[in-house]
Amino acid sequence: MKFIKISVFPLLLTGIYLLICRFDIVNPYLIPRPGQLITALLSLTGRGILQHHIAVSLQRVFAGFFLTLLFALPMALFFHFYRRISAFLLGTLHFLRNTPPLAMVPLLILWFGIGEASKLVLIIMASFFPVFLNTLSGLQQVDSRLIEMGDTLELNRWEKIIHILLPEALPTVLTGMRLSFGYSWRALIGAEMIAASSGLGYMILDAQELARTDIVFIGILAIGLSGLLLDILFQRVIQHIFPWIPGEVI
Repeated sequence: MKFIKISVFPLLLTGIYLLICRFDIVNPYLIPRPGQLITALLSLTGRGILQHHIAVSLQRVFAGFFLTLLFALPMALFFHFYRRISAFLLGTLHFLRNTPPLAMVPLLILWFGIGEASKLVLIIMASFFPVFLNTLSGLQQVDSRLIEMGDTLELNRWEKIIHILLPEALPTVLTGMRLSFGYSWRALIGAEMIAASSGLGYMILDAQELARTDIVFIGILAIGLSGLLLDILFQRVIQHIFPWIPGEVI
């Protein structure tokens, strides 16, 4: 039943698309016909071009997401334990949170060039705050009685983190990670459309300059399907590692 509900809107869009193609409502140059898309897809996959661009984008997003976790999780713990110091830094962080990462692209290119570093920094900027804020919120919502129990058992700070804080905050942290992963993917595609020589974003921009709307459509579909599959994979992995956490929480 759930699958049917999820499938209704995509099937509706597909039906509208087929009607447009069948009755030539829109110029084929603007909306390519199914035959054009299939031909372009076979050409791209046959030469390994589509697979290459997908692999490059995935490599970047996984690397950036991993670096985000290395920065965001320790920072959330620091802000939780050192609240007086963090109070002076929150204003700056909120300023950065409200600055669109893509607005920083010209500066990132100037500072880091058009190589991988600028794209990784952009991914970190886009995905940092969901992990950081959700982790911080989860830590602050831990039942104070559990902390008192830790004091009674004479647990040190690291033992409290490992045995009390992180397990209790885990559902909120995982929600932040899932949001962060989606933001990473979207930011990366935007960056690749501005400054890159490979990746799905670059493939779309290159196709647009060559007036290949069929390849543009293939790129858009590849981005959407890849993002959807990554989100499903993330949920499956989390549910396998942490089976006691309800699926609707993540």
